[in-house]
Amino acid sequence: MAGEVTPLEAAAKAREVRLTTLGRKTGKSHRVTVWIETDDKHIYVRSGGGMRRDWPQNLLARGEAILHLGNLAVKVRPRHVTDASEARAISRLARDKYGSYVKVSKAGEPLTQGELASFELIPIA
Repeated sequence: MAGEVTPLEAAAKAREVRLTTLGRKTGKSHRVTVWIETDDKHIYVRSGGGMRRDWPQNLLARGEAILHLGNLAVKVRPRHVTDASEARAISRLARDKYGSYVKVSKAGEPLTQGELASFELIPIA
């Protein structure tokens, strides 16, 4: 429909979004606020606390979540980014959007905790 905002457009404009995952043990819904990045083609989130946080573990275990973008609630499936250069590119997107607080590793260095817990969120039609 004309005038409707796509999830990608909404994600590009948002600074923080809410992500609802289902607990991998309890099955209960958990909502967290996360930063969001886009490269004009994909939607990314990362956990600065790495994979030790519950929400990325839940995301991987359940394979789906709800991304809340303003008035939009979008069902998504995650793709865990395991390619080092792609993870670094996502960190650069985050640094460009949020500032030097976001650390980016250099080629040949170990990935940061946030880079190890980077995900593309793919909307489910």
